Amino acid sequence: MQIAAFIVRRAVHSVVVLLGLSMVIFVISRILPGDPARVAAGARAPDWVVDNLREQMHLNDPLPVQYVYWLRDAVQGDLGLSLVTRRNVAQDILELFPATFELALYAGVMMAILGVGLGAVSARHKDRWLDNLVRVLSYMGVVTPSFVWAILFLLVFGFTLGWLPTLGRLTEGLQPPPRITGLYTVDALLTGRVEVFWDALQHIVSPALALAMGSIAQQARITRSAMADNLGKDYIAALRALGVPERVVMNRFLLKPSLIPTVSILGLDFAATMSNAFLVELIFNWPGISRYGINAMLRKDLNAIAGVILVLGVVFIVANILVDMAVAYLDPRIRLRTARGR
Repeated sequence: MQIAAFIVRRAVHSVVVLLGLSMVIFVISRILPGDPARVAAGARAPDWVVDNLREQMHLNDPLPVQYVYWLRDAVQGDLGLSLVTRRNVAQDILELFPATFELALYAGVMMAILGVGLGAVSARHKDRWLDNLVRVLSYMGVVTPSFVWAILFLLVFGFTLGWLPTLGRLTEGLQPPPRITGLYTVDALLTGRVEVFWDALQHIVSPALALAMGSIAQQARITRSAMADNLGKDYIAALRALGVPERVVMNRFLLKPSLIPTVSILGLDFAATMSNAFLVELIFNWPGISRYGINAMLRKDLNAIAGVILVLGVVFIVANILVDMAVAYLDPRIRLRTARGR
């Protein structure tokens, strides 16, 4: 009941945040240089066609009036017509969002498993050669952009070694599974198409790992630092004095409280991955929402810009709520403060 009240309270706050975000992105999209009506109609369109289109798009009205029209339609699920694809933006997003979400989901799994695992190993062997190796690799992962990793993995695993596919979500000629969730690997398992699942999994490894590399390094450093700090706590010394096996001390009593800062950053990294995936999607020809959003910005597709940013804002808000719930589970003190309404 207390957790439910916490979720409701955060949901109400999220509505206010989304409303403010919608105002910001609407104003920014409207003050960008260029005439959206002219872009939509084409450079050779007559002036009367452009004028009629401006009237249909309410571009002749004051900004507050334009925003009210846009917000009314957005609440009803109508994000307007894309000037590039000539389809409803909501339809484009529904079609492309699962590809980016699946990519970010696998990247998030890699972040959690590899980041926490490397950090735990580094802390367990503190100041030894293995710890130093993990720290050096972590520094390399933090300072190297994701698109550099994408190009490296494409050249090494795709073209040189031939271990993994290079482009797209599936091998050309292989039919996608029936759409249930939009996630190829999930839909393939649900429909029993194991060969499609294996092919989709191979296609997603390189781009997901490229996206995850920076966060893996960051999670490893944060986990290592938190565990190293907690190693000096009195309760760890007491457990060791009582003869509790070192493996139990590390995995049960040390790792869980050390994961609090890691989980906090991991949730935000997952949300940021969806918005930062555009270069990786371009390199691997991945048909996702990030690449769609960048193309919309380059072509001044106002409705598409606002729709994509709004969807990514929702992703960040949901990620924040899930992170707060995970941290409350890991730390009973936070659950107690939440129950008291602090």
